[in-house]
Amino acid sequence: MTFRNGLASLLRPEDSVLVLIDHQPYQLANLNSHDPHAVVNNSTALAKAARAFGVPTILTSVIADRGGLIFPQITDVFPGQEVIDRTFINTWEDRKVVDAVKATGRKQLIIAGLWTEICVAMPVIQALGEGWDVTVITDASGGTSVEAHEVAIQRMIAAGANMMTWLALASEWQRDWARTEHAAELTEVLKQHAAGSGIAYLWEQQLLNTPVPRA
Repeated sequence: MTFRNGLASLLRPEDSVLVLIDHQPYQLANLNSHDPHAVVNNSTALAKAARAFGVPTILTSVIADRGGLIFPQITDVFPGQEVIDRTFINTWEDRKVVDAVKATGRKQLIIAGLWTEICVAMPVIQALGEGWDVTVITDASGGTSVEAHEVAIQRMIAAGANMMTWLALASEWQRDWARTEHAAELTEVLKQHAAGSGIAYLWEQQLLNTPVPRA
């Protein structure tokens, strides 16, 4: 197994491409590894972070006529963008998706989706075998059980995949607060989706703008 270490192994927005897979009502209905509210929040935050950093994002569903449309919280982040609808359970067997990824010219492939053990694991393992640098965003994914999600993560790690959460990814893309070009957009994502961290930021701003009482 090749160990992932060193500065060059960290994710960079200019080298990243995000694929969001099957964030649909049917899959959400049998999501048992996570709080469904959290997965909707986290996948939306991931989409907004990608938009903030200019990371190309491919949206794909499976048989949307039966399984439902991608969550509007996600599609609203990319208004007018085509959602690639598939029949393949394994996204990486769908030529339209793979061609869209390759067209970006990016090499760091980031994937999140429902369910982890099926619609995430299969494309991750295939893409790894084809030489891609693959990262899975675990908290914007979820499985039919805690066991299914965790076993899928173990399987993908054994195949060489990198595991992260959405906030860790956004922080890695930012890397340095002296890089101000995306800091404002990232701060908005944190305010909307990072719960305690976002509220703490708003509190900090309140305190900084509150005059100190005179004795």
